[in-house]
Amino acid sequence: MAMTASYYPDYFSLTDILASQERLTCKIEQDLPRLGFLDESSDHTDLKAGTKLELPLWLALSLNAKQPPTVTIDIPKMYKEAHREILKADACAVELSKWNLYYYEVGIQLAKCNHTESEKIADILLHTFKARFRHIMDWAQNPGTDLTIGNRMPILERNLFLTGRKARMQLIEWLEKGGGNIKTAEMVVIHKKRKRGGISSNSKS
Repeated sequence: MAMTASYYPDYFSLTDILASQERLTCKIEQDLPRLGFLDESSDHTDLKAGTKLELPLWLALSLNAKQPPTVTIDIPKMYKEAHREILKADACAVELSKWNLYYYEVGIQLAKCNHTESEKIADILLHTFKARFRHIMDWAQNPGTDLTIGNRMPILERNLFLTGRKARMQLIEWLEKGGGNIKTAEMVVIHKKRKRGGISSNSKS
């Protein structure tokens, strides 16, 4: 996903498309006619209520958003209380990319779903990002940082790291070339001349 002022899922973003393929365990809440083939362990024509299936994030969220929900979502363990406590203790000590490369993208979507844990997921995402952001920027600005450290970050943090690194290199390049003498813009010069001309005319009168 391109870095924008608002980090919100983008229909044309490859990152968001890949994140939406994350598979979630869901419980079917009502019989679904002629969808029994989705459950390979069942011979029924219909998909029965109570069946548990793994569905891609995009489909699970759509079915969960209905009233009443067609499915309930089992929140992945990386967003559950035990893992939230680990992040609260020291978010910077966790290699988030091992939990999920799209940790933030998936979490943002789960924070909006119909689930009792949604608000807590939103809180831990914000806490984690704020705790880790300073370290990411420090690594990006430090010339001695091993560039492979970006491979150990989830996608959002990796993009921030690489963007910060690129900005630093561009600044160094500009400073080495020299900014040259700063000149007054032509429009400002003309404006000042007109202003002085007006003052002179008033003085003569």
